[in-house]
Amino acid sequence: MSPSKFQNIAIVGAGMAGVACARTLLQAGHQVRLFEKGQSLGGRMATRNSPFGTFDHGAQYFTVRDPRFERALQTVPSLCKRWSANAVQVLDEYGQVTAAGLATREAHWVPTPAMNALVKRWAQPLLDQGHIETQTKVKHLDRDVLQPHQWELHTQDAAGGQHVYGGFDAVLLAIPAEPARLLLNTSPLADRLTQQLDMVQMAPCWTLMLAFPQAMQPGLSALGPQWNAARSTHHRIAWLARESSKPGRTVVERWTVQASAAWSQEHLEDDAQRVQAKLLKAFSQITGIRAEPAYVDSRRWRFAQTTTALGHSHLWDAGIGLGVCGDWCLGHRVEDAFVSGLELALSVA
Repeated sequence: MSPSKFQNIAIVGAGMAGVACARTLLQAGHQVRLFEKGQSLGGRMATRNSPFGTFDHGAQYFTVRDPRFERALQTVPSLCKRWSANAVQVLDEYGQVTAAGLATREAHWVPTPAMNALVKRWAQPLLDQGHIETQTKVKHLDRDVLQPHQWELHTQDAAGGQHVYGGFDAVLLAIPAEPARLLLNTSPLADRLTQQLDMVQMAPCWTLMLAFPQAMQPGLSALGPQWNAARSTHHRIAWLARESSKPGRTVVERWTVQASAAWSQEHLEDDAQRVQAKLLKAFSQITGIRAEPAYVDSRRWRFAQTTTALGHSHLWDAGIGLGVCGDWCLGHRVEDAFVSGLELALSVA
């Protein structure tokens, strides 16, 4: 099958990789339908709403190194702002800073008013056309019953309802490596692609979200340290960020805390309240903030950071019309996801 025949394309996953792939194919004149198992778009460029403001509880920021990513960002002027994070490096359990000024080494960028805003903006044409299915989990891939050279997707919605979408010339998976491998395993035609995914490894991450509205009371200065972001050597915590320091956010004191990969793996199946208590204790040790937060929430990411990347920007088998992309192909950065989705789309188009 020649690339020109891939006219009706299904993309599974509506994070940065999936949407970058979809917008490129749409611009090339293809019909695209996007399937997302969650309620909203963005993948790990995720935002949690709370009564006290938002939390970027997945990716914290992005960098811009690839000129193609830079050009794409120029299509949404003023949406993304530079975050002067005043970041520091290596905080132990006693809160000691060993290096400062990390943000000056490379610009940190964040979409406004929340991390998922960039993906949502780029997905807007598909949303306007009604070509995005949210809360729709793809369970099985199979050849289309009526058109054996095409694909159909067997899906399940949030209520457990089953549905089949057919007539796709190609199916592209923009999801983490392990879910992609499991989905490809449902089709014997995808054995070659599946084998290539076996080498990829991804680590989990528990994320803690805290809000301290009492810091807004008259006469009370901001809580905690003078820095707004830090990488930590504490055995429980790898990263901390003051959400209220990001441009376009509300001023209520809010923190996002990301656990280390090793600790997250060790406590992957722990009860959320137990995880919250342990991470809150470590947060207090590092920051010196002893006040009781008015809001506490957490999120477990099973596939957060790539530890062994694929080593190629994407996988594409034109003979059967199946492809795979994601940040894990190249690394774990937002820009890796964009490049992966873009280059898969270029291979298909």
